[in-house]
Amino acid sequence: MRFATPLWFLLLVPVAALVWLELRKRTGSVRFSDASFFRARQGPGRYLKHAILALQAAALVLAVLALARPQRGRVLEEIESRGVDIMLCLDVSESMSAPDLQPDRLSAAKQRAVEFIAKRPGDRIGLVIFANGAMTQCPLTLDRTVLRTIIEQLHIGSLDGTRTAIGMGLSHAVARLKDSSAKEKVVILLTDGINNTGEIDPQTAAQLAKSFAIKVYCIGVGSQTPVTVMVNDPVWGPRPQTVAAEFDPKTLEDISALTGGRSYSAGDTQALKRIYDEINRMEPTRFKSTRHTVYSEKAGLFLLPAALLFLLGMLVPALVLRRLP
Repeated sequence: MRFATPLWFLLLVPVAALVWLELRKRTGSVRFSDASFFRARQGPGRYLKHAILALQAAALVLAVLALARPQRGRVLEEIESRGVDIMLCLDVSESMSAPDLQPDRLSAAKQRAVEFIAKRPGDRIGLVIFANGAMTQCPLTLDRTVLRTIIEQLHIGSLDGTRTAIGMGLSHAVARLKDSSAKEKVVILLTDGINNTGEIDPQTAAQLAKSFAIKVYCIGVGSQTPVTVMVNDPVWGPRPQTVAAEFDPKTLEDISALTGGRSYSAGDTQALKRIYDEINRMEPTRFKSTRHTVYSEKAGLFLLPAALLFLLGMLVPALVLRRLP
């Protein structure tokens, strides 16, 4: 809370002076040879005098506070952005559990994705995942908390399948961006496999992205050396299997080149971080936040108690002490 006209507080000086003078004022007296009769029968006036003075002083103080125009502010924030709409397209197939990226490919991808969205406060960002098929996990949103929660809850098995439908994942992301009115539309596609299932192939999905002026950045993750992962065999159940990075760099390069994006290969966690940082620099967001405060007058909070105290200070002498002002 603030006071718009604080100079009115100077009136508190004469108020304090009036109280002091009232306390120092000597009342008229009559001499008696024996005053014990009066001391034994003291009425309420002895105490009410000070109570009435306190009521009147409090009323004056509240009136001064009201004159100083107390105001309470409400902060409003206006966000201006260039308008970049981004869909994250993330592979959640079983091979993403490989531990060549620490602690595993999917966890590293989730961590870097969360860091990336935190650096884009002015953009709408959504999420599509794919494995055997594809699914939209989060449409375009400015709510970073919701999107971060969804990403952190992703796990192997979020979408059934051991195969990788890159074309389906990309086409789902394009479908979410095609009607966007943003000046820039971007898909960041991350996978560790080759397209080996799905009704739409990557080249067709890339052509679809190009037709809607959507730029696609492709990231292939996984080391070139074999690593051991646990896979769910339908017959023998979970079992270890040695795999290596199987992503198709040629397909990823073709998708990016056709749509005006770039293709990357991340063999470790730090390389993945550098890739996201580079994409962040290549697609700058113009974010401007304007904060201003709207104030509302709160003088009424002090005026009403002041009026009530003034009224009480007049009624008590008249009704209790039988004294008119």
